[in-house]
Amino acid sequence: MTEAAADPIAKFKQHQKEGWAFFAPLEALTTPSAARLASWAGVRAGERLLDVACGTGVVAVTAARAGARVTALDLTPELLARARENAQIAGVDIDFHEGDVEELPFGDAAFDVVLSQYGHMFAPRPDVAISEMLRVLKPGGTIAFSTWPPELFIGRTFLLVARYAPPLPPGIPPAPLWGDPNVVRERLGGAVKDVAFDRARMLVPTLSPQHHRANFERTAGPVRKLVEALAGDPGRLAAFRREYEALVAEYLEDNVVRQDYLITRAVKV
Repeated sequence: MTEAAADPIAKFKQHQKEGWAFFAPLEALTTPSAARLASWAGVRAGERLLDVACGTGVVAVTAARAGARVTALDLTPELLARARENAQIAGVDIDFHEGDVEELPFGDAAFDVVLSQYGHMFAPRPDVAISEMLRVLKPGGTIAFSTWPPELFIGRTFLLVARYAPPLPPGIPPAPLWGDPNVVRERLGGAVKDVAFDRARMLVPTLSPQHHRANFERTAGPVRKLVEALAGDPGRLAAFRREYEALVAEYLEDNVVRQDYLITRAVKV
């Protein structure tokens, strides 16, 4: 038996690694919010910066173009390949690593800034993930991240997916809890000061709720894995699709879906 099959956490991470491999077509949507996150974090030239769960590298490239010395890490090799291509096209030097936010392969206090855009929130153990992010951040350094609130569109989407998907292993909380300021404050705890929040909106062009759903089924990890899991149950798959399209319709106007998100910033004590 493989380690991933024997260990529920390892199996969960393997599913994440596989599911997010198809995310690259969505990178254009996350590019403006990457600039918003870098600005909110106050990224400056010369800073040592880590982009956690970097995906296709939109935050990493943005920070590198601002003059930061950037290291970036992601669990999924297909996304790292795209991130390296993006860095090459932009003409910036970024140190990319395949790795896990729960086991960051960097020394203590190695970075001036640690960022994550819609990434670390999917780690199965929030306490481990945030402990690692803070461990590699120097005292006085800035941690900042963008997350999806549970009461808004993307958060509600993942909660809908969870109702149809096989149950998570015990102890893994819903990812959208990272979008609740009260939960964020609790998880950051006394390790930080000057906690600040902001909100912003991602606008996603789409022709219909059905178009949005079909696109997410191809690209968004948890939705893609759910469709695979429901392949043998067409009735349940059809029910999920109806609910998803009804949810999209609540946020769709003039061929644009509103996807609001939370931005957090804090300073390590």
